[in-house]
Amino acid sequence: MSSHKGAYSNEQSLNFVIPIIVILFLGIIYIMTQRADSGFVSFILIGAAAITMFYWVKVLKKMAKDQKPTYTQAREQETKNWVYDLIKGEGEFVFVAEVPGPEDKIAVRLIDGMLYIRGTSGFSKEVPIEGVNEMQIFDFKYRNGVLTLRIK
Repeated sequence: MSSHKGAYSNEQSLNFVIPIIVILFLGIIYIMTQRADSGFVSFILIGAAAITMFYWVKVLKKMAKDQKPTYTQAREQETKNWVYDLIKGEGEFVFVAEVPGPEDKIAVRLIDGMLYIRGTSGFSKEVPIEGVNEMQIFDFKYRNGVLTLRIK
């Protein structure tokens, strides 16, 4: 899934789960008060149930706050670690980089000094190249996840 639109966040899930916990807690208290012969024992059990409910609500809120979506972390890490080589020769450039996907899913364009690269799984990069306004992509090779372009 490359698109995560419409997915519920942890906070939205908590807005649904916490009221259910509170309703269950109130139901347990009602049942305990109806069945209890001794007021002292039911008071202790109600207190234990209340402490447990508050503990779990606190734990759930902390889990939702501390947890970040993993797809965002993966995309940020992918962007930071992406490395390419741009080699300038006489009248040409050679561009080499790792790009995910099969060869038929790789799209490359050179427009006004900007190299646009698109692969699979939402991979998309823009690389500015100075001095190539009148140049075009001359050779395209893609083997084992490595893209090699010759720009003349």
